Amino acid sequence: MNAPSFPALGKYVDLLVDAICVVDKQGHFLYVSPSAEQIFGYSQMEMMGRQMLDLMHPDDRQRTLHTVAGIMAGEPQPHFENRYIRKDGEIVHIMWSARWSEADQCRVAVARDITRRKHAESIQQAVFAIAEASHNTQDLNTLFAQIHRIISELLPADNFAIALRDKSSAAVSLPYSREQVVMDFGNDSSETSNQLLNKVLHKNEACLYNAMHERMALQSWLGVPLKSHSGVLGALVLKSYSAQQHYSEKNLELLQFVSTQIAAAVERKQMMARLEHLALYDQLTKLPNRTLFYDRIHSAMARAKRHQVIFSLLYLDMDKFKAVNDNYGHTAGDVLLEQAARRLESCVRECDTVVRFGGDEFVILLENLDYPEQSITVVQKIRDVFQEAFDLQGQMVRIMPSIGIAHYPLDGDTDQALLRHADNAMYAAKQNAVNVH
Repeated sequence: MNAPSFPALGKYVDLLVDAICVVDKQGHFLYVSPSAEQIFGYSQMEMMGRQMLDLMHPDDRQRTLHTVAGIMAGEPQPHFENRYIRKDGEIVHIMWSARWSEADQCRVAVARDITRRKHAESIQQAVFAIAEASHNTQDLNTLFAQIHRIISELLPADNFAIALRDKSSAAVSLPYSREQVVMDFGNDSSETSNQLLNKVLHKNEACLYNAMHERMALQSWLGVPLKSHSGVLGALVLKSYSAQQHYSEKNLELLQFVSTQIAAAVERKQMMARLEHLALYDQLTKLPNRTLFYDRIHSAMARAKRHQVIFSLLYLDMDKFKAVNDNYGHTAGDVLLEQAARRLESCVRECDTVVRFGGDEFVILLENLDYPEQSITVVQKIRDVFQEAFDLQGQMVRIMPSIGIAHYPLDGDTDQALLRHADNAMYAAKQNAVNVH
């Protein structure tokens, strides 16, 4: 039986979706099939004689050269993946099946475009990573940094920012912004950025903006709203100043998809922060409450014990506070407590803690003291700022605090012992004030 007769193999090669590439020992293309243009964006004639490394993504060159060395040593490579940069600037992911022909002194390889598959995998991984970050990060700033890292694996994100809009006031803040490249294109550029950000936040529209400026630098701007079921939380903004890394409609679609998960993560973290604030802070004065105080004093005792240092505790009570409530009403009493809290905060350092302990009682934790007498300076500051009358809705009222002091470890080495000592000292000071009057 005669063997079947086939037309020239080249006729079929030209029909393949995958590209066949032949590369010499130095890495120059000797032959590419017509389908290579669909993958790389260059015509056959443009690729002939080109060095493959010139078209390859810079981050993949060393790894590829290591694999090439193995292929040329006689180890066929059926499933090697790397990235090339298309003629239009897009990144294409390729899976190679290659082997070395010793007789012809060249590598013969089949290139398959797996960009769509890698794109889908990247999105899935990003979604999982964002969900994991929303559960594992401690605060919003840490979450924003994690989101930045995740987005950087999908898109150029050296210049990255997250803007948030306050639900009640509609004010816009920029809690996270990282600028690796800062270029001044003049007022027109900044005005354009503000207009685009306004469009994203207030018109709830995703924006893609590419513009060539006088200095022949490309500014590429990508912004998407962070939407939740309750509305627009803010915006995610990316900028690029490189012609090799400008954004496209595909990038916009990708960021829009991921932004849904980002909005959910941000909203969850904001809700957790609100719940934590409700649990740990007094809602009237915005000061830490008893729960947070005990956490702070336990930490202070551990540090003081470890470093052999001291700290002081001030216990304050407003003299004749009941008379304010009785004469002017509880609303005026609340105003007094709020103003008193602000005055107390003005008397201490950032490392100190002012606590509303309950009613008209406040506790101040003074850390990092060199000697106990330093607390007397703070007591004098407090008395000085309380000399000024309080404006209680038009009623000018003067009220002074009674203050008791306890020092760790001189007056106790437990939280209860210190509080008891300071409380007793405060009542003694109050009694003395009464006797004086």
